[in-house]
Amino acid sequence: MKRFETTRTIRSSLAALGRLAPTLRIRGACAAVATTLAVGFAAAPALAATPLSIGYSDWPGFVAFQVGIEKGWFKEAGVDVNFQWFDYSASLDAFSAGKLDAVGATNGDALVTGASGAKNVMILLTDYSSGNDTVIAKPPIRTIEGLKGKKVGVETGLVDHLLLDTALERHAMKESDITLVNAKTNELPQVLASSGDVAAIAAWQPNSGEALKRVPGSRAIFTSADAPGLIYDAITVNPVSLQTRKADWEKVLKVWYRCVAYINDPKTQPDAVKIMAARVGLTPAQYLPLLKGTHLLDQAAAKKAFVKGDGLASVYGSTVNADKFNVRNAVYKQSQTVGSYIDPSLTSAQ
Repeated sequence: MKRFETTRTIRSSLAALGRLAPTLRIRGACAAVATTLAVGFAAAPALAATPLSIGYSDWPGFVAFQVGIEKGWFKEAGVDVNFQWFDYSASLDAFSAGKLDAVGATNGDALVTGASGAKNVMILLTDYSSGNDTVIAKPPIRTIEGLKGKKVGVETGLVDHLLLDTALERHAMKESDITLVNAKTNELPQVLASSGDVAAIAAWQPNSGEALKRVPGSRAIFTSADAPGLIYDAITVNPVSLQTRKADWEKVLKVWYRCVAYINDPKTQPDAVKIMAARVGLTPAQYLPLLKGTHLLDQAAAKKAFVKGDGLASVYGSTVNADKFNVRNAVYKQSQTVGSYIDPSLTSAQ
C-alpha cells in the first residue's frame, strides 16, 4: 500500500476535465469520469436508513478518525457511519461517482472536485499542514533566495507547487527567477539525488524525508509550518446528504472533537498514535513525526478558522488563495465561488 505519496495526490480523472496537464493533486486522464460527474449527484448517495459513508485515507487529519472508530464512539454518539479506506485519489473518484456521502480532502481539492461537477461543501476542518509539505535544497543552498537561477523539481499544479510559489513570493521572488523541473512527487527524492543540475525540490512527506536521507547535507528551507493555513484538510460533504442528514453530521463532528482531545492529551496520545500508526502500517515511533507535521484543529481552533477573513488564518482566505492558484495554473478555467464550498454552521453549533 502506498502511503503519503498517494494520500497527497488527487484523482487522475479530474485532470482531463480541466486540461490535459497535471493539476492540483491530480494526474492523468479518465474520460469515463466526465459522464459519471454529470449524473453522480442527482440524488444523495445515502438514504436516512443507511449508514453515512465517508471516504478517508492516509493523512493524519483523516487517520485520526480511526481512534473514534476503534473506541466505538460513533455508535455511542448514536450515528451509524461506514468509513471506507482508500488511497486518496481513489477516495475522490468514489465521491465524484456518488458512492460516498463525504470525503476527506484539502480545501484546494474541494474546489477542483466541485469545478469538475461533483459539488461539495466543507463542514469540518480537520487540520492544516504544519511541516509535512517542504522545500528541500542541496548544499550549499540554505535560503529560498539561493534558488535564484536554479532548477527546482516539483509536480507542477500540485499542492507543493503552491507551497513553492508561496515561498518565492514571501522572499520577493517570482517563478520566473527559477526553472521548474516537472516530476511526479514520489520520484522527486531520486530526482534530487541523481540530477546534478536540480538544486531543490518541493514535496510532501514521506517524499521530502526520503530526499533528506538520500542527499547528504540537504535541508528544508521552507515548509508549510512557515505558512500556517496555506493547506487545510476538511471533511467535505455532498450537499444533499448534508441537507437530509444534518443531525447525523452534527454527531460526526462531536466524535471528531473527541478524537482530537484524545490525541492531544499527553496521557492518551500514546494509545492514539498506536491506533493511527497501525492503520497505515507504521510503528508509533515512525508515525509520531508525521502527526506533529499536521496541526489538528479542536473545536475552538476550527471556529476561528471558519471566521471569514482574507488571510490564511481563515479557511475562506486560504481557499481564495488556492482558487487563484488553480486558475493561474489552468487547473480549471473559471474562478469558483468560495463561499458556496464552506459551511461553518455545524462547527459553530457544537
